[in-house]
Amino acid sequence: MQFAQDAGLFSQQLDIPNDHVLLVAMTQADYESASFLDNRLLQPGGGQPQGGQARQQRQMQWAPWDALASQSQSIRSDAQFIFHIGHVGSTLLARLLGAASDTLSLREPQLLRQFAELKALRGKAHSPWSPETFDQRLAVAVQWLSRTFEANQRALIKATSFASDIAPDLLNHQRKGLLLTLTPERYLQTILAGENSRAELSALSSNRLKRLHHRMGETPFKLWELDEAQRAAMAWACEMTALEQVSDEDVAWLDFDRFLAQPAEKLIEAAQFLDIAISQEQANDLVTGPLMQQYSKAPEHSYSAQLREEVLADAARNRASDIAAALQWLDQAGSRNPLIGNALNRTQKG
Repeated sequence: MQFAQDAGLFSQQLDIPNDHVLLVAMTQADYESASFLDNRLLQPGGGQPQGGQARQQRQMQWAPWDALASQSQSIRSDAQFIFHIGHVGSTLLARLLGAASDTLSLREPQLLRQFAELKALRGKAHSPWSPETFDQRLAVAVQWLSRTFEANQRALIKATSFASDIAPDLLNHQRKGLLLTLTPERYLQTILAGENSRAELSALSSNRLKRLHHRMGETPFKLWELDEAQRAAMAWACEMTALEQVSDEDVAWLDFDRFLAQPAEKLIEAAQFLDIAISQEQANDLVTGPLMQQYSKAPEHSYSAQLREEVLADAARNRASDIAAALQWLDQAGSRNPLIGNALNRTQKG
């Protein structure tokens, strides 16, 4: 098994009780087309755009952690990252930046989700690993995710939103992260505009409030007292305060609306920060090409910046009073807690 030589065997997830890692056979084309590298990848045709012939089940195998770790001493550890608050164009940016020949884009690897969950247990008596083991293994996991197919490539990892809890550990003054955000008002419009985003909000609200309270060091909010729009405001506060914990020395912040207003310019700025080679001509081609006219998580569906504006405008009209009340709730939360206040101040400064 030539695990260390390239990214052909993707380290997809952990079996923590048995201390094994699931390896999935992947080509560079597989990485380019896969919208997600979480458990959707394991389904027949998983991670691939719908339509056309379904792909066969991927080749997979379980391997002991120690066996893989013993091959990892010489593996690079220079991946760059995209972190975000959810529904803010992170998949689109990952696809655009991944179009550069020197970049291998990985979108939402399951491994980072698991490490984020393990971070919440770090140092606790019921954690499966000691704090030292967690730190050592996270460093090894970054090596695994940094593997590419060509020596001149570098991995760009777009994490899922709640993996931002381990962003400081992943960057650690050694790697760079692009942080994608929206203002609270635009975020609320985005979440309340769609059935899928509202369903996701409902499913994740309890865990998000738990994460937010952990960072705050107190438990002032009760989930059952928050209506849907307030839960969206709380979600914004949760994910933004996670990003606020990352050192500004390691990151560049990008508001998605500002990107859409100047896509070529902002794409080049993001690429330069992440040490990705994209020329002005290539940037112009990318932001006027098909990627900007597709729903990035499901490219078989059309979705443009203009359509997005129409959808958000409908939400702004239909939920105006709910959004206004939720923004007031968020302002009060920011007055109470400096982390939330810092996040609000950052969006106001732009």
